[in-house]
Amino acid sequence: MTLDVKDLGRSPGSMRTLTEHVPAPSDLGVALIGVQEGSDIELDLRLEAVHEGILVSGTVFAEVKGECGRCLDPLAYDLEVNVQELFFYEGVELSDEEDDEEQRRVEHDLIDLEPVLRDAVVTMLPFQPVCREDCQGLCSICGVRLEDEPGHHHEDLDPRWAALAELAKTDRQTD
Repeated sequence: MTLDVKDLGRSPGSMRTLTEHVPAPSDLGVALIGVQEGSDIELDLRLEAVHEGILVSGTVFAEVKGECGRCLDPLAYDLEVNVQELFFYEGVELSDEEDDEEQRRVEHDLIDLEPVLRDAVVTMLPFQPVCREDCQGLCSICGVRLEDEPGHHHEDLDPRWAALAELAKTDRQTD
């Protein structure tokens, strides 16, 4: 998603606001949760020309969908993320401390907002999303939902005693 910033020129102090609905780009999420590609993202941004480039700041609103990492139930909620990024003009020399690879650039009077959106949204998503903090999840042995069956358990035998248990079974069968 690119924006034309030619109207801001290289005049520090010139500014414009952008309130727009755009389709979500791909890969705006993690394995279990994210913003679905093509879904509606609301941008409420301010683009301001400064000496070094264009400062983009504002808020992004998106609907996040996914599944609980414990019970796999569907999740959906609205996410509000603040963004602030400086896009450097072409030809501006960066200081030694700033890594050229990590800096965004104004190229041919255009700025690409997609990486900024991705960085802002993905870092705000939970690493392990849950439907509730006290979600019990699924049984690791049979997969039953533990919320539906309180007290669910399996008899766990220590594998070191398995041979002895087999001997006890054969002993009972011969009696």
